[in-house]
Amino acid sequence: MKAQRLGVNVDHVATLRNARGEAYPDPVAAALLAIAAGADGITIHLREDRRHIRDADVPAMKAGIDKPLNFEMAATEEMVEIALAVRPHACCIVPEKRTEVTTEGGLDVVGHEVALRGIVGRLKAAGIRVSMFVDPDPVQLRASAAIGADIVELHTGGYAHGAAGELERLVAAARLTAELGLECHAGHGLTFDNVAPVAAIAEVVELNIGHFLIGQAVFDGLPAVVRRMKALMVAARAG
Repeated sequence: MKAQRLGVNVDHVATLRNARGEAYPDPVAAALLAIAAGADGITIHLREDRRHIRDADVPAMKAGIDKPLNFEMAATEEMVEIALAVRPHACCIVPEKRTEVTTEGGLDVVGHEVALRGIVGRLKAAGIRVSMFVDPDPVQLRASAAIGADIVELHTGGYAHGAAGELERLVAAARLTAELGLECHAGHGLTFDNVAPVAAIAEVVELNIGHFLIGQAVFDGLPAVVRRMKALMVAARAG
C-alpha cells in the first residue's frame, strides 16, 4: 500500500486573524508548525469573499513553505489568473457559494465540462497539477478524467456526517479513480474519530484536513494534533 500524505488546511488560522483585523495568528507560521510536525503539504482556499485567506496570503505561503502548496479555488477567471501568477504545486477546483458556511458538496464536472476543460488546460500548461473536488460519483469521476484532471479529491462530508452507505461509495469511487488513471485524494469533515476507515482505503494517497485540526489545536497545540492525525493514518494503513 502506498504511503499516504497529510495536507493540512490552515484557512481557519486566517479566520481567527480576521476576526480582529490583526496580523496574527499568521497562516504561514501555522503552516510551518504543521510541516515540522509531519504535514506533507499545505492547503489554502482563497474564496471569492475572502472570508479567511486573503490575496497576500497566497504568494506569502508559496514563498514561505518548502512543501507542496495546494490552492483550492472556484472555477473563475479571477482565480485562474491568481493561480497562474503564483504557480502553486496543485490547484483543487471546488464549488463555491457565497451563502454556504463551508463547501457543501462536490463539483458538478458533468454540467461544466467545456469551461472546466479550458481551465484545466491552462493550469496544466503552467506546470500546475489539477484536482477536481467531487462527490464519490462514478459519473463525476469519469468526467474529471475526460477533461484532463490529474487528481480527484473525494468529498467525505457525507461519510463524516454518518450518511448510510457512504464509506462503501468512497471505497468504490477510489477504486474507479485508480482505474481511470487519476490520483485519489479525500477530505472534508475528517476527525480523529472517523479518519481511520478513509485512511485505510488503499487508493487514497492523500487526505486534506483543516477545520478539525485547527479547532483541536486550541486545546492540544497544532504540532501535537498533526502528529496524532498522522499516527492514526499510518496505523489505519498498517492494519
